[in-house]
Amino acid sequence: MRIAIAQFNAHIGNFSGNLEKMLKMTAEAKAQKADIICFPELATCGYPARDFLEFDDFIRQSDAAIQTLAEAARGIAIVVGSPTRNPQPEGKDLYNSVYFLADGAIQYVQHKTLLPTYDVFDEYRYFQPASEWGIVTYQGKRIALTVCEDIWNVGNENPLYTICPMDEMMAAKPELMLNVSASPFSCDHAPERIHVIRANVERYKVPIFYVNHVGAQTELLFDGGSVVMSPSGEVFDEMPFFEECLRVYELDEVMAGGKQVAQPIEKTMLMHDALVMGVRDYFQKLGLKKAILGLSGGIDSAVTCVLAARALGADNVRVILMPSQYSSDHSVNDARHLAENLGVQYDLVPIEPMYAAFAEALKPHFWGYPANITEENLQARIRGMLLMGFSNKFGPILLNTSNKSEMAVGYGTLYGDMCGGLSVLGDVYKTEVYELANYINKDGEVIPQSSIVKPPSAELRPGQKDSDSLPEYDILDRVLFQYIEKHQGPKEIIAMGFDEALVRRVLRLVNINEFKRHQTAPVLRVSSKAFGMGRRLPIVGKYLS
Repeated sequence: MRIAIAQFNAHIGNFSGNLEKMLKMTAEAKAQKADIICFPELATCGYPARDFLEFDDFIRQSDAAIQTLAEAARGIAIVVGSPTRNPQPEGKDLYNSVYFLADGAIQYVQHKTLLPTYDVFDEYRYFQPASEWGIVTYQGKRIALTVCEDIWNVGNENPLYTICPMDEMMAAKPELMLNVSASPFSCDHAPERIHVIRANVERYKVPIFYVNHVGAQTELLFDGGSVVMSPSGEVFDEMPFFEECLRVYELDEVMAGGKQVAQPIEKTMLMHDALVMGVRDYFQKLGLKKAILGLSGGIDSAVTCVLAARALGADNVRVILMPSQYSSDHSVNDARHLAENLGVQYDLVPIEPMYAAFAEALKPHFWGYPANITEENLQARIRGMLLMGFSNKFGPILLNTSNKSEMAVGYGTLYGDMCGGLSVLGDVYKTEVYELANYINKDGEVIPQSSIVKPPSAELRPGQKDSDSLPEYDILDRVLFQYIEKHQGPKEIIAMGFDEALVRRVLRLVNINEFKRHQTAPVLRVSSKAFGMGRRLPIVGKYLS
């Protein structure tokens, strides 16, 4: 038996586009004499479809795609994820299902049992869990079909669940497992994925063919990395990260094992490639082409600019240099040099005259009050207004350049440097931004070295440095990581050796700035806990305030 894995980039709700792509890959697999081709979870409609699943027409189009695929399943079987209506009046209206299509018809449907409802997942909002389990027999082989999370409770070791679907299927003695998944990317997820697949193989002694989505769905990024694992627990093959791919495997060879092909894992490389894919897909799936951003000469805007140019092409990126009376000459020069290195269009628009006009207009009202953050925010908002003016006039989408450290503690100005249509670095800590910059420069200087080595500054007042307002980033980021990713409270973090006053100040800043994050652009998710759909905290909460 020859089994094809079709790792493809679905577009949510684009039924004709998804179907066209699946039919093409099916024809390619058939030409390579594959007996079965496997597509990912909810491949017909895309994942996560969210409240589109509540539209009858959306489900009708999913069903129609299944019928078309069934008709194409002649001379080859098709395994594909799609929503299924629940015929019972009790329970949720839908199942999250995997179809086995062959001989021009639907041969078997297995529903998903374990419905993740944590972090970015909200499947129990829409789907009813399976209560029956079986296997399908094809060409003399007994095949278990599972959907994503169904393999993440091996031996009932996951405390979130009380049942293990594959345990229920083992009575029928399956000879192999096909798992269709939509498993989002984070920088540390690939080794965990291998570990879980291996745990299943070791428990059930059958090979696993695991197919994952690839591509970006707004903030959720899918890395692909589909896996074929032999019964011995060896990784027979791991498909490329961040690329569509079709590969065909001979089952007997997988059973024999011994190939051991897994990709190297390097965090910064994965983060870079994920962000490039995230920007590219956001624009392509919305039918957009051009991006714009403010280029300050600092590290955040420099890294964002490079990622945008690599995702969209230099001809489709425009940058605006907006120096104030506080901007240093080297910042303007660094920004200009980066634009020239990349070949992107740049415009120089000094903001000092505009700031002076605002200051003069406000002078009678501010009389007697000392200058403070108000005047700093005015500069940021002037820049935001200019960028949105260019965006409205010429059509490019504004990219936000704020990093995760700044977003966490509110070190940014609403309607100023926090504006934009997509937050590229909003899940990248400042220390990781430096790692990205060095990775970008690994084969030669792209980002001017002076942008990397100079002390970070917003340059909104004379001699300003970020460290005037915040702890040094190497300390700040470690505290933030423990609080945001690891959910550690102040006592636990202080016990790690961090200064108590610093910890309480940082955590308070995170909490009181929740209102800002609720008003920011979607954040490309590269960590296990990003700001956005996977982190749901109240704005008016009292905790640590």
